[in-house]
Amino acid sequence: MKKLIICALCAICGFTTANAQGKFGHVNTQEVMQAMPEFTKAQNEIKALQDQYEADLKSMQDELQKKGEAFDKEQANLPENIKQRRQQELQDMYTKIQQSYQDNQQALQKASQEKMQAIQTKILDAIKAVGQAGQYVYIMENNSLPYISTTLSTDITAQVKAKLGLK
Repeated sequence: MKKLIICALCAICGFTTANAQGKFGHVNTQEVMQAMPEFTKAQNEIKALQDQYEADLKSMQDELQKKGEAFDKEQANLPENIKQRRQQELQDMYTKIQQSYQDNQQALQKASQEKMQAIQTKILDAIKAVGQAGQYVYIMENNSLPYISTTLSTDITAQVKAKLGLK
């Protein structure tokens, strides 16, 4: 995602022409994101959803365990057809739990991506606005580069935060 932001900013901000001296900027999007109330809210919502899914699975597992223990106690006294039916019921419950786990993981991942995409889009729009207003040629993510010269590149993290109304 960071590379996508960098590429988009390079394309949007444009390139300098022959004699023009360009301005370069860098930004810490993680710092910006963590300062956003939307990020905290999204994390809390995702955590609540995860807790709900875990509670549902726990309930299903507890029910399976109870039925399994009851079956173990009485299976010696059951006719073969009832024994087979209950074994199939237990197997079906186990399969349902596995499927629910997979469905929950996919739903959790989708919810997380949707919430984060909105936040990342908001940050990217703020970076673009700061870049255009400040006439920057490039704005790069400082965490994705091995080295950034702070004398040749301006840290615009504070400007992006201000654009988003953050402290």
